[in-house]
Amino acid sequence: MLDALESQTFADAFEVIVVDDASADETVALLAEREQAPGRFALRSFRQERRRGPAAARNIGWRAAHGSLVAFTDDDCEPEPGWLEALAAAARSASLLQGMTEANPADAADLGPFSRTLTVRGLGPWYPTCNMAYARSLLERLGGFDESYPLPGGEDTDLAWRAIELGVEPVLVPDAVVHHAVSDLGPVGKLRVAARWAPAFQVFRRHPGLRRELRYGVFWKRSHALLLLALLGLALSRHFRPAALLALPYLREVKVRGSVERATTRQLPFYPLHDSIETAAAVFGSIRAGTLVV
Repeated sequence: MLDALESQTFADAFEVIVVDDASADETVALLAEREQAPGRFALRSFRQERRRGPAAARNIGWRAAHGSLVAFTDDDCEPEPGWLEALAAAARSASLLQGMTEANPADAADLGPFSRTLTVRGLGPWYPTCNMAYARSLLERLGGFDESYPLPGGEDTDLAWRAIELGVEPVLVPDAVVHHAVSDLGPVGKLRVAARWAPAFQVFRRHPGLRRELRYGVFWKRSHALLLLALLGLALSRHFRPAALLALPYLREVKVRGSVERATTRQLPFYPLHDSIETAAAVFGSIRAGTLVV
């Protein structure tokens, strides 16, 4: 990420602030070395001695910044050279900016059923902070990220929607591109990610407008709706065999996902398991939040 920022084409001076959320690897030593080395930008780093999550870390970062525009990205991302230049140009007429995010081409070989990456090719609705920029004045008006959001997230979506509810219009900046790492988590790691989203579902209760982005006003993901339809069809087929046809849309969904992620035939059963756990996490999270999302 730091190497990618060294290659920015932005003509003016800019600073980079890294907040280390209680890492247990070589991050501290790496940052200390980079802070002393000459480079394209001034680097400052801060460290949280205990893990407090991205909301607290990003609040430390933007509050320490001097600029009128604060651009956010993550340590598993590599912004393209024109990223900051594109955001700065768009910031002349907007205060809430979202760039485009693609899987890192260098990691293409790691793409598979057990991998995780992030792709953003249109405006909203989640506004992930791997590629967002806010006017500092807007961040101050909002009070920054809500640190009451538990891990793993939801705080970035919450921040953007609080701005939208104040009447701020988000703007897509297609030329501000970030490449997101493709991380091979393994089957257990991928299932852990699927199960961990429950605490984030309070964002739907706090921002009713976000429900417009749900499929049929209820489903977080298309795969969840198709999975439940398939299960219904299989249950009904005990008494009416043609009902099993209701499973076909989900089977087609699994086939397409497996093709894109180069899954083997033996790996295809992983998708129903993953989607079942993710759907259960959504139901559990929405029950706790007091708003129905599946």
